[in-house]
Parts: sequence; structure tokens; C-alpha cells
Amino acid sequence: MKPETAKPATYPAHKNRVLKENAKTSTNFYQSDKILRNYLQHNLSKDSLSYMHDKLEKQGKESAGRMNELSLTADKNGPELVKRNAHGETINDFKFNDAYWKLRDISVESEMFRIKWEPTLRKKFSEERNRLGFSTGYLYAMSESGLYCPLCMTDAGARLVDMFCDEEDKKRILPKVYTSTPEELFTGAMFLTEKAGGSDVGANIVTATHYRDKLYKLNGEKWFCSNTNADFIFALARTDESVAGTRGLSIFLIDKHLPDGTKNPIDVIRIKDKLGMRSMVSSECMLTDTIGKLVGEESGGFKIMAEMMNVSRLYNSVAALSCGRRALIEAYQFLSYRQTFGKDILEHALIRTKLTELGSLHVANFYLVWRAIKALDLADSGNERERELFRLINPMAKKWSAEAGVYITRESMELMGGLGYIEDTLVPKIMRDVMVTPIWEGSGNIIVLDMMRAMAKSKGFEVLCEEISNSAAKNKQHSSWIIEELKTLAAFPKRLAALPQDEMEATAKPFLEKLTSLYQISLLVDSLNNESSKWLLPAIDYLKSEYEPALLKEQKPISVNEVKNLIAWEI
Repeated sequence: MKPETAKPATYPAHKNRVLKENAKTSTNFYQSDKILRNYLQHNLSKDSLSYMHDKLEKQGKESAGRMNELSLTADKNGPELVKRNAHGETINDFKFNDAYWKLRDISVESEMFRIKWEPTLRKKFSEERNRLGFSTGYLYAMSESGLYCPLCMTDAGARLVDMFCDEEDKKRILPKVYTSTPEELFTGAMFLTEKAGGSDVGANIVTATHYRDKLYKLNGEKWFCSNTNADFIFALARTDESVAGTRGLSIFLIDKHLPDGTKNPIDVIRIKDKLGMRSMVSSECMLTDTIGKLVGEESGGFKIMAEMMNVSRLYNSVAALSCGRRALIEAYQFLSYRQTFGKDILEHALIRTKLTELGSLHVANFYLVWRAIKALDLADSGNERERELFRLINPMAKKWSAEAGVYITRESMELMGGLGYIEDTLVPKIMRDVMVTPIWEGSGNIIVLDMMRAMAKSKGFEVLCEEISNSAAKNKQHSSWIIEELKTLAAFPKRLAALPQDEMEATAKPFLEKLTSLYQISLLVDSLNNESSKWLLPAIDYLKSEYEPALLKEQKPISVNEVKNLIAWEI
């Protein structure tokens, strides 16, 4: 008699899933992002929004689609230094993966530069062009923040060309920046940092010796040269070594190729092996009789470079904001279709509490960053009040968006559990990329010092306090609390200025944290409308509770629907 064969167990394949069978993700980041759409609708003219609509729709689709694979490919296959050719000649060239060039093409098609620099469009949208350029840039950086650095350098470099260079240079470079043909794009770079000083630019020692006309020969080492393959570069160097500090620095325009077609001599020592931002090239470079054209007057270089740094800081803020948003929506989309311990994961109070925190931080920084962008638009149009405000809130937005971007990304990764730690999800790449934002264009301590200088040398603090007061007057529910806090903060700088330097620096940081929080709350109050109230009101409540932490007491988490309203993302 044959033994009875055991029947195989029926394996519940339909239950062996990470997410529910109906799980889906956004196919267009512009259509999905209610916060961005609402902001643009209320802060742009109908003509400008109409012009950008198709570009925003296309970029939203690209960022949610093919850019993801391109970004991962470019990250895993970074640029290579081609030091010499087959004949032993030093060429200092770079080889990029094809994904890099496809990502570049998408940036040109987004018109993030064209809307700002093409003469007809620039004139037509003169008071909105930064907001328009950053609108597609924000979506672009949600999928590829690595190339967003070269794009940043390009836009910021174009600003210096436009403001300070000869007409000949403007006609030669700017059309290559606002081109609609990707292969024609000129990208820019800023060679600033040296070994001796790092953030202390006044310690720089690279020299510039007059050659002929406005041309100089630059010699010395630049320590951190991002977008080393740029077509045009701005570099600081000393024309008079007897003048110390930043006052002795001049600024020079360096072209990749000399008029005879040969390469301008820049010896690439090595490519930086960075934690993140691996799709683009950063290098250590030795300038050896490198030809540079003096821009402006001798010893006036740092003030000119500051204009480039101002725009770079805005890009840093947008990159941090985009990275944090992308990580958050990756976690949110994952959690929306995940079940644990017998119920949908969003039903768990601790999950909702964390999403409330992360969503509120994003909302607070979103409106702060875009307020800084708006201030630059208006300042460039001649509004002196906005220029004074921009001097203070640009570094403010840079610092707080960067710190929050890192935190939001890390916490979003944890919300996804082990899967969030896997490279396939893109979140680890975002984590590596966003880590540079608190360092790039001024670390946190440098920003604190810069904000203190802004308060001492401009009227930005007074303008900011006035704006907070005006905002409070528009909303009775929050006005008394905001006004009361403002009185305390407005009186504090006089006490701060009377302190010894060490005490002043140590005291400034917590003061600026309070000032930033109150300003963010006032911006949210000022931005309330029928739609935005769904995410602004819970964010305001959260920020107020963090501003003045309550004593231990019972806490009631917000509901699932309120969480969805706060994240404001349509899947």
C-alpha cells in the first residue's frame, strides 16, 4: 500500500505583499502637489501662470517618471576624469554617463533659465521671473538634486554676467544660457573655496598678475570646484597680496576655451569623492597661468561674488525643500497603502503624529523659501524695502530649509522601515544628496553670523517685524498671540548688541530660531485662503505648540483626513 502523499499547502500569495494591490503613486508631481499649485495661483499673474502651465505639467510628469531612473543611473555612474589622451597629452576632460546629458536636456526643456534671461520673456515677466524659474526648478530637484548644483551655478553666473560684465561677454554667454537647444547650453561655476580658509574667504591666497588689457594670469589651488566642466567660471584671486582679507580679492571671468580654441589651462588634481551629489563633478584644481578677465574694479571682487552667492543660497533652499518634499511623499505614498498590526498604518496615532510634524515643517519652510524668492523678484524690480528684507530672510531660509530637509528625509526613511533604506526606493540617494545643503553656501554657524550682520547693516529686521505685525492684523484668531511675541523679539536686538562678542554669538542662535519660527507662523497666517487653510491651520497649530512647548498633558493626534489635508498630495 502506497503512503498517502501530503497535499501542498495553499500559499496565500495575495497576502504576501508589502503594499495593497491597489497601491499607486503620483504620475505628475505638479498635478499632485496642492501646496505648490495653490501658491503659484495666488502669487503669479494669469499671463505668467498661463505661459508656464505646459512647462510645469511636462516637468511634473518628467520628475514623476523617467527622471527617477536617470537620476539613479547618473548617481551610480558618476563622472570620470580623463587626465590624458592616447598620445600622452594632458587634456583634463570628463566623461559622463548618458543619463547625465538626458537630465541636462530636461532642464533646458523646463525653461527654468529661458524664462529669466531670454530678453522678451525677461521684460514681460520682469517682476516674477525668479518665481517662474524656480517653479519648474523645484519640481526638477524633487527627482535630481545633483545636477541642480550645476544649474544653480549657471543661473547665478548669468546674474554676474548680466550685472557686471562687458556687453561683449553678455552677448556671447547669455544666449547660451537661455537657449532652447540643450546641446548649446553653457553652464557656469564658482571657484571660491581654498584650503587655507574654507568659509573664511578672506584667507584665500590664489594670485592674479596683470597680463594685458583686462586679462590676468591666475595661479594657485582652488580646493572645491563644483561643476568643474563649466563653460564659464567666476573665481576670486588677489591682485595685491599686501591687502589682507576680503578687501584684497578681485573677481575674474574664466572661459573654458581661449579665443584660439585651446583649453584655458586648469589642471584637475582629482575628482572629489563626495557622500552625495555624485551625478555632477566637483574637483580640486590647480590654476597655472589660467587666463581670467577682471570683472569690475580690482579689490571689489567679494561684493560682486556676493550677488552670485545670494542666488546660490536660494537654490540651496529650493534643493533642500525639494529633497524633503520628495522623501516625505515617498513615505506618505508608501504608508497610504501599507497595513500593520491588523489595520491601515495611517490609523496608528504615532504615525499620524510624526507625519504632522514632518508635514508642518515642510509647509513652514515652503512659504519661507518662496517668500525669499518673491523678495528677490521685487528687489530686482527696484523695491528697496524688499531688498532690505531679502538680505535677512535669504540666509534665514537657507539655514532652516536645509536643517529641516535633512531631518524630514531621515524621518521619512524611518517611516518606510527597512524598505526606505534600500537604494531602489530613491530615498537613500535623497538622504545622501540633502546632507550637503546645511554645508553648501554657508554652514549653520556662518549663516547665524551673516544674519547678525544683516540686522546690524540693513533695515531687514525692521521690515520683517513690520510684516509680522501686518500679517497678525489680518487674522483675529492669531493676532494677539503673534503681537505679544513680536514685542519681546523686537526689543531683543538692543540687548544682544550690548553683549560681549562671545556672549552675543552664543545668544544670537536661540533668538534667531525664535524669530524664524514667528515669521514662519505669520507667513502661514498671511497665506490663508479657502483651499490652503486645510494644510496651513494644522501647521500653524503645530508650530505654535513647538514655539512654546506645553507641559506634559494628554495629546490628541489629528485625524487621518487631517493628515491627508496637511500633506496635501494627490496620488
